Amino acid sequence: MAVKKFRGCYTVLITPFTEGGEAVDLKALERLVEFQIREGIRGLIPLGSTGEFLSVSPEERTAIVETVVKTARGRVPVLIGTGAEDTREVVRTSKEAEALGADGVMIIPPFYSVPTEDELYVHYKKVADAIGIPIMVYNNPATANVDLTPKILARLATIESCLYVKESTLEVTRVRDIVDLCGDRMEVFAGVLGYESAWLGAIGWVAVCSNLAPKLSTEMFHAAAFDKDMDKALPLYRKLMPLLPFVGGPRYVSGTKAGFRLMGMPMGDPRPPRLPLPGADMAQLSGVLQGMGLLAEGARQAA
Repeated sequence: MAVKKFRGCYTVLITPFTEGGEAVDLKALERLVEFQIREGIRGLIPLGSTGEFLSVSPEERTAIVETVVKTARGRVPVLIGTGAEDTREVVRTSKEAEALGADGVMIIPPFYSVPTEDELYVHYKKVADAIGIPIMVYNNPATANVDLTPKILARLATIESCLYVKESTLEVTRVRDIVDLCGDRMEVFAGVLGYESAWLGAIGWVAVCSNLAPKLSTEMFHAAAFDKDMDKALPLYRKLMPLLPFVGGPRYVSGTKAGFRLMGMPMGDPRPPRLPLPGADMAQLSGVLQGMGLLAEGARQAA
Protein backbone atom coordinates (compact mmCIF):
# COMPACT_ATOMS: atom_id res chain seq x y z
CA MET A 1 0.00 0.00 0.00
CA ALA A 2 1.73 3.17 -1.23
CA VAL A 3 0.56 5.71 1.32
CA LYS A 4 1.80 8.76 3.17
CA LYS A 5 3.23 8.14 6.62
CA PHE A 6 1.20 9.96 9.25
CA ARG A 7 3.25 11.75 11.93
CA GLY A 8 3.02 14.73 14.24
CA CYS A 9 0.26 17.06 15.39
CA TYR A 10 -3.02 16.83 13.46
CA THR A 11 -5.99 19.15 14.03
CA VAL A 12 -9.46 17.67 14.34
CA LEU A 13 -11.14 20.61 12.65
CA ILE A 14 -14.24 22.46 13.74
CA THR A 15 -16.93 22.90 11.09
CA PRO A 16 -17.64 26.61 10.50
CA PHE A 17 -21.30 27.54 10.11
CA THR A 18 -22.95 30.71 8.91
CA GLU A 19 -24.62 32.82 11.58
CA GLY A 20 -27.60 30.92 12.91
CA GLY A 21 -26.10 27.63 11.76
CA GLU A 22 -28.14 27.54 8.56
CA ALA A 23 -25.31 26.34 6.33
CA VAL A 24 -21.67 25.27 6.37
CA ASP A 25 -19.46 28.31 5.79
CA LEU A 26 -17.14 26.87 3.17
CA LYS A 27 -15.18 30.11 2.75
CA ALA A 28 -14.43 30.16 6.47
CA LEU A 29 -13.41 26.50 6.22
CA GLU A 30 -10.95 27.37 3.46
CA ARG A 31 -9.48 30.13 5.64
CA LEU A 32 -9.22 27.71 8.57
CA VAL A 33 -7.32 25.16 6.47
CA GLU A 34 -4.93 27.82 5.21
CA PHE A 35 -4.38 29.10 8.76
CA GLN A 36 -3.58 25.60 9.98
CA ILE A 37 -1.09 24.84 7.22
CA ARG A 38 0.54 28.27 7.43
CA GLU A 39 1.08 27.74 11.16
CA GLY A 40 2.81 24.39 10.66
CA ILE A 41 0.19 21.76 11.45
CA ARG A 42 1.11 18.33 10.07
CA GLY A 43 -2.36 16.97 9.21
CA LEU A 44 -6.07 17.75 9.17
CA ILE A 45 -9.09 15.70 10.25
CA PRO A 46 -12.50 17.15 9.39
CA LEU A 47 -15.78 15.55 10.48
CA GLY A 48 -14.64 14.27 13.84
CA SER A 49 -16.57 14.96 17.04
CA THR A 50 -15.15 18.49 17.14
CA GLY A 51 -16.42 18.90 13.59
CA GLU A 52 -19.99 18.15 14.73
CA PHE A 53 -20.18 15.27 12.26
CA LEU A 54 -23.55 14.09 13.58
CA SER A 55 -25.05 17.52 12.90
CA VAL A 56 -24.31 17.80 9.17
CA SER A 57 -26.28 16.43 6.24
CA PRO A 58 -24.80 14.00 3.68
CA GLU A 59 -24.60 16.86 1.18
CA GLU A 60 -22.79 19.08 3.68
CA ARG A 61 -20.43 16.21 4.50
CA THR A 62 -19.46 15.88 0.85
CA ALA A 63 -18.90 19.63 0.53
CA ILE A 64 -16.72 19.67 3.68
CA VAL A 65 -14.53 16.83 2.38
CA GLU A 66 -14.17 18.44 -1.04
CA THR A 67 -13.29 21.81 0.47
CA VAL A 68 -10.65 20.55 2.89
CA VAL A 69 -8.99 18.24 0.35
CA LYS A 70 -8.93 20.88 -2.40
CA THR A 71 -7.70 23.63 -0.10
CA ALA A 72 -4.97 21.46 1.42
CA ARG A 73 -3.74 20.58 -2.08
CA GLY A 74 -1.61 17.72 -0.79
CA ARG A 75 0.47 19.93 1.49
CA VAL A 76 -0.57 17.92 4.54
CA PRO A 77 -2.44 14.62 4.88
CA VAL A 78 -6.22 14.84 5.23
CA LEU A 79 -8.09 12.11 7.11
CA ILE A 80 -11.88 12.10 7.16
CA GLY A 81 -14.00 11.08 10.12
CA THR A 82 -16.38 8.41 8.81
CA GLY A 83 -17.79 6.87 11.98
CA ALA A 84 -21.42 5.73 11.98
CA GLU A 85 -23.64 3.12 13.59
CA ASP A 86 -24.29 1.28 10.31
CA THR A 87 -21.28 -0.49 8.75
CA ARG A 88 -22.74 0.13 5.28
CA GLU A 89 -22.78 3.87 5.93
CA VAL A 90 -19.16 3.80 7.11
CA VAL A 91 -18.22 1.95 3.91
CA ARG A 92 -20.13 4.50 1.82
CA THR A 93 -18.58 7.59 3.41
CA SER A 94 -15.11 6.02 3.47
CA LYS A 95 -15.31 5.20 -0.24
CA GLU A 96 -16.51 8.73 -0.90
CA ALA A 97 -13.60 10.17 1.10
CA GLU A 98 -11.13 8.10 -0.93
CA ALA A 99 -12.77 9.12 -4.21
CA LEU A 100 -12.53 12.79 -3.23
CA GLY A 101 -8.80 12.52 -2.54
CA ALA A 102 -8.53 11.95 1.20
CA ASP A 103 -5.36 10.30 2.48
CA GLY A 104 -7.09 8.23 5.15
CA VAL A 105 -10.16 7.86 7.34
CA MET A 106 -10.67 7.97 11.10
CA ILE A 107 -13.35 5.61 12.37
CA ILE A 108 -14.89 5.51 15.83
CA PRO A 109 -16.70 2.24 16.62
CA PRO A 110 -20.49 2.06 16.33
CA PHE A 111 -21.52 4.17 19.29
CA TYR A 112 -24.88 2.76 20.35
CA SER A 113 -24.96 -0.96 19.74
CA VAL A 114 -22.05 -1.86 22.09
CA PRO A 115 -20.43 -4.27 19.59
CA THR A 116 -18.55 -7.36 20.69
CA GLU A 117 -14.92 -7.95 19.77
CA ASP A 118 -15.96 -10.15 16.84
CA GLU A 119 -18.43 -7.52 15.63
CA LEU A 120 -15.78 -4.83 15.87
CA TYR A 121 -13.37 -6.92 13.82
CA VAL A 122 -15.98 -7.55 11.11
CA HIS A 123 -16.93 -3.85 11.09
CA TYR A 124 -13.39 -2.61 10.48
CA LYS A 125 -12.55 -5.48 8.11
CA LYS A 126 -15.52 -4.67 5.86
CA VAL A 127 -14.44 -1.05 5.63
CA ALA A 128 -10.80 -1.98 5.05
CA ASP A 129 -11.77 -4.36 2.25
CA ALA A 130 -13.73 -1.58 0.53
CA ILE A 131 -11.03 1.10 0.41
CA GLY A 132 -7.35 1.44 -0.39
CA ILE A 133 -6.38 4.17 2.09
CA PRO A 134 -5.29 3.77 5.75
CA ILE A 135 -7.69 3.59 8.67
CA MET A 136 -7.09 5.34 11.97
CA VAL A 137 -9.13 3.44 14.55
CA TYR A 138 -10.57 5.82 17.14
CA ASN A 139 -10.85 4.67 20.74
CA ASN A 140 -13.04 6.94 22.86
CA PRO A 141 -15.01 4.82 25.34
CA ALA A 142 -16.74 7.85 26.85
CA THR A 143 -18.59 8.55 23.60
CA ALA A 144 -18.50 5.22 21.74
CA ASN A 145 -19.81 3.09 24.60
CA VAL A 146 -17.13 0.50 23.88
CA ASP A 147 -13.47 0.36 24.88
CA LEU A 148 -10.92 -0.74 22.28
CA THR A 149 -8.48 -2.24 24.74
CA PRO A 150 -4.88 -2.94 23.72
CA LYS A 151 -5.83 -6.61 23.29
CA ILE A 152 -8.67 -5.75 20.89
CA LEU A 153 -6.45 -3.28 19.02
CA ALA A 154 -3.83 -5.99 18.59
CA ARG A 155 -6.46 -8.04 16.77
CA LEU A 156 -7.59 -5.09 14.64
CA ALA A 157 -3.93 -4.48 13.80
CA THR A 158 -3.99 -7.75 11.83
CA ILE A 159 -6.23 -5.94 9.31
CA GLU A 160 -3.75 -4.64 6.77
CA SER A 161 -4.96 -1.05 6.52
CA CYS A 162 -5.74 -0.47 10.23
CA LEU A 163 -2.40 1.25 10.65
CA TYR A 164 -3.12 3.84 13.36
CA VAL A 165 -5.15 4.34 16.50
CA LYS A 166 -6.30 7.56 18.09
CA GLU A 167 -6.20 6.66 21.78
CA SER A 168 -8.52 8.93 23.76
CA THR A 169 -8.80 7.45 27.21
CA LEU A 170 -7.20 9.28 30.10
CA GLU A 171 -5.02 6.26 30.86
CA VAL A 172 -1.60 7.18 29.59
CA THR A 173 -0.33 3.62 30.14
CA ARG A 174 -2.57 2.59 27.25
CA VAL A 175 0.01 4.01 24.86
CA ARG A 176 2.70 1.86 26.44
CA ASP A 177 0.54 -1.26 26.20
CA ILE A 178 -0.55 -0.64 22.60
CA VAL A 179 3.05 -0.15 21.52
CA ASP A 180 3.99 -3.35 23.34
CA LEU A 181 1.22 -5.48 21.81
CA CYS A 182 0.97 -3.95 18.33
CA GLY A 183 4.56 -2.95 17.61
CA ASP A 184 4.82 -1.12 14.31
CA ARG A 185 1.65 -2.76 12.93
CA MET A 186 -0.49 -0.04 14.54
CA GLU A 187 1.02 3.28 15.56
CA VAL A 188 -0.45 5.53 18.22
CA PHE A 189 -1.86 9.02 17.97
CA ALA A 190 -2.79 10.55 21.30
CA GLY A 191 -6.34 11.83 21.42
CA VAL A 192 -6.25 13.73 24.71
CA LEU A 193 -2.94 13.37 26.53
CA GLY A 194 -0.64 14.66 23.82
CA TYR A 195 2.28 15.67 26.01
CA GLU A 196 2.16 12.61 28.26
CA SER A 197 1.68 10.13 25.41
CA ALA A 198 4.64 11.49 23.48
CA TRP A 199 7.08 10.11 26.04
CA LEU A 200 5.60 6.61 25.84
CA GLY A 201 5.77 6.12 22.09
CA ALA A 202 2.92 8.06 20.48
CA ILE A 203 4.01 9.32 17.07
CA GLY A 204 1.10 11.71 16.62
CA TRP A 205 -1.49 13.79 18.40
CA VAL A 206 -5.02 14.45 17.17
CA ALA A 207 -5.60 17.73 18.96
CA VAL A 208 -8.54 20.06 19.50
CA CYS A 209 -6.47 22.91 20.97
CA SER A 210 -4.50 23.13 17.73
CA ASN A 211 -7.55 24.66 16.04
CA LEU A 212 -6.72 27.84 17.94
CA ALA A 213 -3.00 27.25 18.57
CA PRO A 214 -1.59 25.12 15.75
CA LYS A 215 1.95 26.44 15.98
CA LEU A 216 2.28 26.04 19.75
CA SER A 217 0.60 22.61 19.73
CA THR A 218 2.88 21.34 16.99
CA GLU A 219 6.04 22.70 18.59
CA MET A 220 5.15 21.17 21.95
CA PHE A 221 4.33 17.72 20.62
CA HIS A 222 7.33 17.55 18.31
CA ALA A 223 9.71 18.67 21.07
CA ALA A 224 8.42 15.83 23.27
CA ALA A 225 7.81 13.04 20.75
CA PHE A 226 10.67 13.49 18.31
CA ASP A 227 13.30 15.70 19.92
CA LYS A 228 12.84 14.11 23.37
CA ASP A 229 13.69 17.53 24.75
CA MET A 230 11.87 18.04 28.05
CA ASP A 231 13.54 21.38 28.69
CA LYS A 232 11.87 22.66 25.53
CA ALA A 233 8.62 20.67 25.62
CA LEU A 234 7.52 21.22 29.21
CA PRO A 235 7.44 25.05 29.11
CA LEU A 236 5.46 24.86 25.86
CA TYR A 237 3.02 22.44 27.47
CA ARG A 238 2.61 24.73 30.47
CA LYS A 239 1.89 27.63 28.11
CA LEU A 240 -0.79 25.53 26.39
CA MET A 241 -2.36 24.21 29.61
CA PRO A 242 -4.68 27.14 30.44
CA LEU A 243 -6.44 26.67 27.09
CA LEU A 244 -7.13 22.96 27.55
CA PRO A 245 -10.20 23.26 29.86
CA PHE A 246 -11.90 25.41 27.21
CA VAL A 247 -11.37 22.88 24.40
CA GLY A 248 -12.06 19.73 26.39
CA GLY A 249 -15.01 18.24 28.25
CA PRO A 250 -18.44 19.63 27.36
CA ARG A 251 -17.01 22.91 26.01
CA TYR A 252 -14.77 21.49 23.31
CA VAL A 253 -16.88 22.79 20.41
CA SER A 254 -18.36 25.91 21.97
CA GLY A 255 -15.04 26.93 23.54
CA THR A 256 -13.12 26.50 20.30
CA LYS A 257 -15.63 28.49 18.28
CA ALA A 258 -15.74 31.19 20.96
CA GLY A 259 -11.96 31.38 20.81
CA PHE A 260 -12.03 32.02 17.08
CA ARG A 261 -14.63 34.75 17.59
CA LEU A 262 -12.39 36.43 20.17
CA MET A 263 -9.42 36.12 17.81
CA GLY A 264 -11.34 37.95 15.08
CA MET A 265 -11.69 34.81 12.94
CA PRO A 266 -15.41 33.99 13.35
CA MET A 267 -16.47 30.42 12.61
CA GLY A 268 -20.11 30.68 13.70
CA ASP A 269 -21.79 28.99 16.63
CA PRO A 270 -22.32 25.27 17.23
CA ARG A 271 -25.49 23.67 15.96
CA PRO A 272 -28.15 22.71 18.51
CA PRO A 273 -28.36 20.98 20.84
CA ARG A 274 -24.95 22.50 21.50
CA LEU A 275 -25.09 26.11 22.62
CA PRO A 276 -22.53 28.90 22.34
CA LEU A 277 -20.07 29.31 25.19
CA PRO A 278 -21.84 31.09 28.08
CA GLY A 279 -21.05 34.76 28.35
CA ALA A 280 -19.70 34.29 31.85
CA ASP A 281 -16.88 32.16 30.41
CA MET A 282 -15.95 34.53 27.60
CA ALA A 283 -13.94 36.96 29.72
CA GLN A 284 -11.90 34.14 31.20
CA LEU A 285 -11.23 32.63 27.78
CA SER A 286 -10.26 36.05 26.45
CA GLY A 287 -7.73 36.39 29.26
CA VAL A 288 -6.28 32.97 28.47
CA LEU A 289 -5.92 33.79 24.78
CA GLN A 290 -4.42 37.18 25.61
CA GLY A 291 -1.85 35.54 27.87
CA MET A 292 -0.90 33.10 25.14
CA GLY A 293 -0.52 35.87 22.56
CA LEU A 294 -3.32 34.42 20.46
CA LEU A 295 -5.49 37.54 20.37
CA ALA A 296 -2.69 39.45 18.68
CA GLU A 297 -1.99 36.46 16.44
CA GLY A 298 -5.65 36.23 15.49
CA ALA A 299 -5.74 39.90 14.60
CA ARG A 300 -2.70 39.40 12.40
CA GLN A 301 -4.24 36.40 10.66
CA ALA A 302 -7.55 38.17 10.13
CA ALA A 303 -5.90 41.27 8.64
